[in-house]
Amino acid sequence: MSHLAILCVRNEGAFLLEWLAHHQAVGFDKFLIFSNDCQDGTDTMLDQLEKMGLVTHVRNEGPYDNGGIQFTALKTAAKHKLTRKADWILPLDVDEFVNIHCGDHTLPALHAAIPDATAITLTWRLFGANGQVRYSPAPVLDTFTKAAPAIMHWPWRSAMFKTLYRNDGTYKKPGVHRPRDLNEKKKADARWFDSNGEPLPEQFVNKRIFSNFSKDNYGLVQLNHYPLGALESYVVKADRGRAVHSDHILGLDYWVERNFNTNEDTSIQSLAAPRSEALQAMLSDETLSNLHNSAVAWRKKQFETLMLKEPFRALFGRLLMTPPSQPVPREAAQFMFHFANRARRANKKKP
Repeated sequence: MSHLAILCVRNEGAFLLEWLAHHQAVGFDKFLIFSNDCQDGTDTMLDQLEKMGLVTHVRNEGPYDNGGIQFTALKTAAKHKLTRKADWILPLDVDEFVNIHCGDHTLPALHAAIPDATAITLTWRLFGANGQVRYSPAPVLDTFTKAAPAIMHWPWRSAMFKTLYRNDGTYKKPGVHRPRDLNEKKKADARWFDSNGEPLPEQFVNKRIFSNFSKDNYGLVQLNHYPLGALESYVVKADRGRAVHSDHILGLDYWVERNFNTNEDTSIQSLAAPRSEALQAMLSDETLSNLHNSAVAWRKKQFETLMLKEPFRALFGRLLMTPPSQPVPREAAQFMFHFANRARRANKKKP
């Protein structure tokens, strides 16, 4: 079976090769990668990777539709020949790493564990900054090993998922968190399962983008999510903006809702050996290695440039003063959900 990963990147060349090496080890055989407005050479790296036969690179230079840069890329991906030919599809971000817990930790093992699935929800596990202040080119998966606990009650974003789905015509387009444009004629054949291998109700076939709260969603597979990095990297990310809404500047709120460091989780090291082998194979190409080093140098220089501006110095200072986030107890989360539900009911009553 062919597995296609779809990725959108901007100025993330320093992290690209580790991400690619890991997902090669997981079992993805096709990569459709979109780049836009890169100053660090990420787009040139992707050109070289395409020459090496490892990825397909598309420059997503606009104009962009109302959904923004990432939605425009996914709209283009829906028509691409790789998407049409793939058996399974998973859109990802460069800070998301598939972490399979069953069998030999590869995609075939996951399919063997859930053979009836046409869609599998991969729930985020949030990994915090782990006390890292300065950016280092050391591997993300070796550096950031502290995460949120397996059971979270708040915020709802901690239960968001990405969807690995069979490309059988049930959905016409890939989406950020779930496939889009359901074919009603094939709806009855859709079989959605969670990352514990349990069947999911019909509402997941249509619209859900987050798993149920207050339970361990990581039995067979999880999606390691590293949205922060070191404080230095977060300042650079704040300048770039959000992946989906690039005009939304990142601040302390985004950081606090994701900087959980309560539990050690090194389970993703199950694929350390094949990941390292794949990475070294890429770095053995002199052109690609030089481009990677240039992207690392750009990231360091960009941080220094941003720190000459007051808003980014202020953000960095606030990050230094902010302790790691603490999980919200069940009772406190229920208190907040009570008001969220009241607000939802009130909005439904409005004319």
